[in-house]
This record gives sequence, structure tokens and C-alpha cells, in this order.
Amino acid sequence: MDLLYVDHVSKTYGQGETAVHALKEACFSVPKGEFVAIVGESGSGKSTLLNLIGALDTPTAGKIFLDGKDIFSMKERNLTVFRRRNIGFIFQSFHLIPELTVEQNIVFPVLLDYQKPNQKRLEELLAVLNLKDRRNHLPCQLSGGQQQRVAIGRALITRPALILADEPTGNLDSQNTSEVIALLKRASRLYEQTVVMITHSRTVAQSADRILQVSDGVVTDFGRCRE
Repeated sequence: MDLLYVDHVSKTYGQGETAVHALKEACFSVPKGEFVAIVGESGSGKSTLLNLIGALDTPTAGKIFLDGKDIFSMKERNLTVFRRRNIGFIFQSFHLIPELTVEQNIVFPVLLDYQKPNQKRLEELLAVLNLKDRRNHLPCQLSGGQQQRVAIGRALITRPALILADEPTGNLDSQNTSEVIALLKRASRLYEQTVVMITHSRTVAQSADRILQVSDGVVTDFGRCRE
């Protein structure tokens, strides 16, 4: 069953001679639980694609369906709630709240949705992320790898159907890179969450189930990676 369907999506910035066609009729689907890597040079359109999938930007043409719902047909308020509950974001620069502890950063999306954190789920995540002994630490007291694991926990805590990761290993060394990719793969397998990840690294991309390439706004499906 496809969780995500990108239906001939285009994005153009500007008009006339100065128009920039950042994305050109992208069309692909992603089944539930698949781990997809998107590769491409800087300026190729891959970040534009990720922002559209995450409903952080609107397409010039085309539609995006998440779990069967046309996300851009929703009213802004409904879309905000839908995005918060169904999409988890992981960024290269972590974007942790410096005044909050590890545990508080992880549960923040739940509190933002006026919900009570599931303590069992929190404890499970802290164990999986190897952060139990760091739960009361502030971000400034953590290594880069630990901060990225907190960011992953924050993305996973609401059990979103889709996780969007924008260069999640860009600021990490090789050991932490391997650990972060392993965690994303585990989320895909264990929780059947769909993961779409942008990366410049072909080595990192090979860890995914499938690779998409964006070049000059055109999306090419390279198919499934070898096991």
C-alpha cells in the first residue's frame, strides 16, 4: 500500500525570463514502511521536493497524497494539525531547544499538540536511542551524535506515518553517521514508518531501500538497492 504519492508536481519560483523551475512534474509513490534516499547536487531541487512533501511549501502544479489524503486541498489550520500528527522532521542542524532537556525536547511535539506524552513510548525511545542516562542533560552537554539522536526521538515520539530527514548525517562523523542510519532503518522496520531522506552521500544513500535522484528539477527513480 502506497503511503505517499507525488502526482506530477512542479514548483516554479518567479515569472517570465527570471523564472526558476525548481521541480518539473515529479511523479512517484512510496509504499508504507519503505526507506527512500533522495540524492542530487546542490540546487538540483531535492530540498524543494522535500519541503513540498512536508507541506512546508506549496506546488505550482500537481498534487501530493499522504495516506490517501490530498494534503494541499486542506485548509491551512487543518493542514498544520495534519502535518504535526503525521509527519516527523529531522534536520541537519538538529534544531533542539537549548533550554529544554533531552526528554523535554523529545516530547515537545506531543505537548505542542495539547496531548499527554506516552511514558511507555518515551522510555522505549530513550532506550533505543541510547539516551536514558542523558535524559536530563541540555543540548549543550551532548555530542553532535547525541543531539541528532534526540532530534530523531523528537521525530518518532508521535509515531508519524512519514519521517522526512534533510541531510541528517551532514554534521556527523562516520561512526555517528552509521548509528543514525541504523536508527532510521530501525524506525522503518520496527514501526513501519516511511522514511524519505535527502543526502549528498552515495554511501549513505546505498543504505536505503530505494534511491531517487533529482537533477535540474527532474526526478529519476533508480529503483531498489541491492540487499
